[in-house]
Amino acid sequence: MSASHTASITPLTELLSQDMRLVNEVIIARMSSDVPMIPQLANHLIAAGGKRMRPLLCLAGAYAVRGADASGDHKAQLLSAAVEFIHNATLLHDDVIDESDKRRGRDTANALWGNEASVLVGDFLFARAFELMVETDDIAVLGMLSSASARITEGEVKQMTMAGKPESPMADYLQVITGKTAILFAAAAASGAKVSGGAKEVIDAMHHYGLSLGMAFQIVDDALDYRSDVAAMGKNSGDDFVDGKITMPVILAWEKGTEDERAFWQRSIGEGDIQEGDFAKAVAILDSYSAIDEALQRAKSYVDEAIKALDILSDEALRSALQSAAYYTVARTS
Repeated sequence: MSASHTASITPLTELLSQDMRLVNEVIIARMSSDVPMIPQLANHLIAAGGKRMRPLLCLAGAYAVRGADASGDHKAQLLSAAVEFIHNATLLHDDVIDESDKRRGRDTANALWGNEASVLVGDFLFARAFELMVETDDIAVLGMLSSASARITEGEVKQMTMAGKPESPMADYLQVITGKTAILFAAAAASGAKVSGGAKEVIDAMHHYGLSLGMAFQIVDDALDYRSDVAAMGKNSGDDFVDGKITMPVILAWEKGTEDERAFWQRSIGEGDIQEGDFAKAVAILDSYSAIDEALQRAKSYVDEAIKALDILSDEALRSALQSAAYYTVARTS
């Protein structure tokens, strides 16, 4: 890590704080409904926080084009709120599919209100997102984010078809995380630049930054599932193992593993026959091949790609803040 840059999202949040405050006002206003359960359930998820990375990237895209003059860009604020709604809609649906009971350390909406309500409120958030996109009166950004929404669903479906198949190739895993995570990072950053009138090279640079950052973000999340605890990640360690999800560490261990080790992965992840002590055994196998560390190193290579994409940006404050945010993505490994 460069000595001149910290691993923190704070520089970015501080740089864009005025606009993020306005984005949050839009989010609160557009969650309103005459049906009380809708804002109640939506607010439970959105108020849980997270780093608001996706709307921040959208605002950063606008800032990359207009600098400080981007502050107060209403269209960029609308898009940022739309991106956050898309993200949270997918989280509601994901938790139902995964039968999750924790999200960011809190009870999930489906655990509190049930699956039906969670799916329907997720649909509500998607609809609100598209309303916001239409209000920008920019068909190109509507295309960017609607395409990203379709890609997210494709990624989730492909992940579902890979579940329980530890022999899956790495290319399939990378395709999954591109769709389910990275593409929304990319579309958020690129659409912010586009709606602000950015040149193609700036839009492309923000897209590349967001895509690489999203890849790193998801790989780290997947790797730390075999190391983390509830306090660190907001979920139980080993959730992916129990759910039969095929992530980079498992694929690496399968590729390098013995016949007995592959039989273990097939019984546990493949067949769902998880016995006492299996998670500890899984971690031991992964550690024996340094699979978690290798995954984290690959995440760092994506961060390097993200930072290279910033070379075209003329604003030093924004470039530095985006570099720090990229470093933050992999700083969670320690």
